[in-house]
Amino acid sequence: MPETFTYQELKGKTVHELREIAKGITDEAVRGYTQMNKEHLLVAIAKALHIPTHGEHQTAAGFDRLSIKARMRELKKERDAALAAHDHEKLKAVRREIHKLNHQIRMHTV
Repeated sequence: MPETFTYQELKGKTVHELREIAKGITDEAVRGYTQMNKEHLLVAIAKALHIPTHGEHQTAAGFDRLSIKARMRELKKERDAALAAHDHEKLKAVRREIHKLNHQIRMHTV
């Protein structure tokens, strides 16, 4: 059984090291690994070993991302209205709140 790796660990390896890892995997995803470049090898190995890639984020338990995203959609409508009305104070406040919510989401993404 191959070692367990994270996507970041795999990304830090050389093409030669990735090919050595792929040599020990019998999954169809790594078929033809000797002809693959590093980017293709990363994706193939991650798929074969069921490792989440960099695009797949998980949030911490108990964090309600969907409600925050819904609130951000509401705030963006308010931002557009404030922009159209030239209400700079309201615009600044709404942008700050959007920024704060974005920061919360990034901090809770693992």
